[in-house]
Amino acid sequence: MDDKNTSLAGTELRLCRVDAVEDGEGLRVDIEGRAPLAVFRLDEAFFVTDDTCSHGEASLSEGTVENGYVECPWHTGRFCLKTGEALTFPAVTPIRAYKAVVRDGEVFIDTQETPS
Repeated sequence: MDDKNTSLAGTELRLCRVDAVEDGEGLRVDIEGRAPLAVFRLDEAFFVTDDTCSHGEASLSEGTVENGYVECPWHTGRFCLKTGEALTFPAVTPIRAYKAVVRDGEVFIDTQETPS
């Protein structure tokens, strides 16, 4: 994403426009100098996690999203979108989850906030 990832007040990182993420889907966001992130949308709620599965290194943005979790597309391990907790085997190590902030039609995370 060229200049779309901008920082506000030095701590907020813009990830994408809300309309870039379909309901029940994920979007991978690559930002130079950071591990890939995944933005998920369920109804009007947005969630942001690390994009890489802690078990098999698959892109979670390509997984199945429902009922507050994402299922890894490779080995069906599930992660809580809100906390990053590993919910089902073979995933046992949590992923990082970030508080998503939606403002003016865009999704941000606070880079100084401790991940969930």
